[in-house]
Amino acid sequence: MEPRDGRARARRAPRLLLNGSPAGAQAEVRLSVPSLVEVMKGEPVALNCTPLGTHDHFVLEWFLADRSGVRHRLASAELQGSELQGRVLDSRGRSPPYQLDSRGRLVLTEAQVGDEQNYVCVVRAGAAGTAEATTRLQMFAKPEATEVSPNRGILSVVDDSAQEIATCNSRNGNPAPQITWYRNGQPLEVPLEVNTEGYMTIRTVREASGLQSLTSTLYLRLHKADRDASFHCSVRYHLPTGQHGRLDSPAFHLTLHYPTERVQFWVGSPSTTEGWVREGDSVQLFCRGDGSPSPEYTFFRLQDKQEDVLKTNLEGNLTLEGVQRGQSGTYGCRVEDYDAADDAELSKTLELRVAYLDPLELSTGEELSLHLGNSTAVNCSVQGLPTPALRWTKDSVPLGTGPTLSLSSITFDAAGTYICEASMPTVPLLSRTQSFRLLVQGPPQLRAEETQPKTEGSWMEGEEVRLVCSARGYPEPKLSWSQLGGSPAEPALQGQGWVSSSLTLKVTSALSRDGVSCEASNPHGKKQHVFHFGSVTPQTAQAGVAVMAVAVSVGLLLLVVAAFYCMRRKGRPGCCRRGEKGTPPAGEPELSHSGSERPEQTGLLMGGASGGARHGSGGFGDEAWAGT
Repeated sequence: MEPRDGRARARRAPRLLLNGSPAGAQAEVRLSVPSLVEVMKGEPVALNCTPLGTHDHFVLEWFLADRSGVRHRLASAELQGSELQGRVLDSRGRSPPYQLDSRGRLVLTEAQVGDEQNYVCVVRAGAAGTAEATTRLQMFAKPEATEVSPNRGILSVVDDSAQEIATCNSRNGNPAPQITWYRNGQPLEVPLEVNTEGYMTIRTVREASGLQSLTSTLYLRLHKADRDASFHCSVRYHLPTGQHGRLDSPAFHLTLHYPTERVQFWVGSPSTTEGWVREGDSVQLFCRGDGSPSPEYTFFRLQDKQEDVLKTNLEGNLTLEGVQRGQSGTYGCRVEDYDAADDAELSKTLELRVAYLDPLELSTGEELSLHLGNSTAVNCSVQGLPTPALRWTKDSVPLGTGPTLSLSSITFDAAGTYICEASMPTVPLLSRTQSFRLLVQGPPQLRAEETQPKTEGSWMEGEEVRLVCSARGYPEPKLSWSQLGGSPAEPALQGQGWVSSSLTLKVTSALSRDGVSCEASNPHGKKQHVFHFGSVTPQTAQAGVAVMAVAVSVGLLLLVVAAFYCMRRKGRPGCCRRGEKGTPPAGEPELSHSGSERPEQTGLLMGGASGGARHGSGGFGDEAWAGT
């Protein structure tokens, strides 16, 4: 099988056409041979040597020309008829050995470093002459991953000469790659000559495998700005057809030593924007110098212009547990850096201000009792730093600011809980409250829900009505009704100290005449309200209709009894015959033949119907009678 990559690269390489015929000959030998063949290490490649034109017979030979110019014959092939017969003569210890294909090409199945040589193709065509051409085989090998070894020591920016930064290694490539150094992503233009600002050295080593390794060491004069710089090196290697690859090393940072120039000192959480801290909180003080490595920090407190040392450490932190108001004052931090310049600022101070707020005190107790219409003033006093602000509220409604709350001509609506709140705008989380309850004493106020007829006109006797009375005062008033059945007093929905009671009853003429009263009373007095119903319509019309219905029912029952009696007398002369005269048998009642006869019986029937209606309706007849 023909090696694809080798053939493609050979086809792209320039071809050499040579004339090999002697002077005066009628024919000549010309060869098509690429002058340069490129291949990656380990890939197959075929070196092509093609005679141009038509030749009946020729001999093709491949030679290896070493660096001294000596040729070593590798293979030979002869055209016999239409086929080229050839064989490898000497592989010179190569493994795997050279191969010669049917087209006379020299095949290298796996390109190696030692294959990078000059190969000579010679063609002898008898009378047509002899021609030869040389092919240069160039082998490329991608180097291994780029390695970098930074200087892990502490590099001083005080030194005025270049210091070793790092060493970059690229191993087993071919041809030798190029190494470039970068700082913060930008290439460093450093020469190979030694100088105080920076330079680099390069060393190339050919390994036993024939591949090449490259080592570069970077030297720079460092500055404080390099403390956060990111360095890395990059290897640029060659590929066939003029291409290039790139392998970057991991980035690294340097540990620099530079003296302190400035110090920062501040109060950490939970301080406010104005520097106040709350009494009882744990407060952290932070001190940071801009030197490296981290210097030693000394914390102190200034008292009477004397330093009271609190703590010394390398972290630059000081915690004050449960800070108290007496710890307010001036605190300082000093950096112990003996390499710092004489004019460096190595100490800082700050003012620690502890905010506190004592419990509030009211001029009245938890409860204040006043009579209706009286006036008073309540004072709220507080001690705190910074100066707290006071405000009064009742039921979340603001009443005013300042230490004094004025109450004038108080009403029952003024009763309730009043709150004095102290707060500090500069210390938002520090606040306190104190409250008192105002009790307004006075006789009851009464409020009733007036009744209205269900229909236009008046109430109907027997209709049910619900009456409600509400009262307020202090002490809480008691509610009573002139009729039995009132509910116990309960807080009303409208609040504001109101209690209410309800009474459900049926409307009667007596209630219309006398009314229903509710009364509220407490030790300061009593108040009464009378509910009136106006005119009450009796239920007589409905009673007459009921009596008539009963009378009709009784009459129908009597007719059924009479018909039954006639059926039993069937067959007797004169039985149940209307126009006949005669005397009924002894012991049998005599029936009238018309409504005008025997009025006493008619009256008796009507009277019985009326009485039955009155008796069957129970108390209804009495209520109807009371309404007439």
